Amino acid sequence: MSIVFEILKPVVDFVISIISNLGYLGVIFLMVLDSAMIPIPSEIILVFSGYLVTTGTFEPISIILAGSFGNVVGSILTYYFGLKFGRLFILRFGKYFFIKEHHLEYTEKLFQKYGDKISFLGRLLPAIRTYISLPCGIAKMNLLKYSIYTFFGSVIWNTMFTYIGMQLGSNWQDIDNYSIYLEIVTGCVIIAFVIWFITRTLKKRNSHKKSYCIFIC
Repeated sequence: MSIVFEILKPVVDFVISIISNLGYLGVIFLMVLDSAMIPIPSEIILVFSGYLVTTGTFEPISIILAGSFGNVVGSILTYYFGLKFGRLFILRFGKYFFIKEHHLEYTEKLFQKYGDKISFLGRLLPAIRTYISLPCGIAKMNLLKYSIYTFFGSVIWNTMFTYIGMQLGSNWQDIDNYSIYLEIVTGCVIIAFVIWFITRTLKKRNSHKKSYCIFIC
């Protein structure tokens, strides 16, 4: 057993108990908690579920769909929390975290414009994926579009960790051995997004310059 799992043993035992007793409903329930900012790591949920595939208890596609459905439900709960209380909380207590109103306004504009892409990318990043729903709610992002992007981002994440659990089998608690690969994937995702964002911004600026030049000339 890895050091991480030893530290999180009560959580691991809870996950094992819920999934063992409730099956796919347990996966949905736990993933709802994970996306609703309750500290139940999805990595543990998914690698254990992936291990159960090797025992014939679960089917991979069912884990992925159940987990992704749970992610969407939990994310919508967090979205509405951000929608109802997020802005008020930041305006009142943001100063204690060096967050000012103009920071909030900038974030709202950014998510209103690129929220769908950011929410999709956020579902692929450890830690961030749990909290990305808050700014989406604060920015009042279109809920349907947000849910769709959240679902597909979750499918990718859940597929990856289910596969890892299947590969590890009975050694599923040794997930730390895969941490370096996950860090590489995360880094590649971030770099790809930054390149896409910069390229898109430059193209728009060049397009505006050409339009302005044609109009003036």
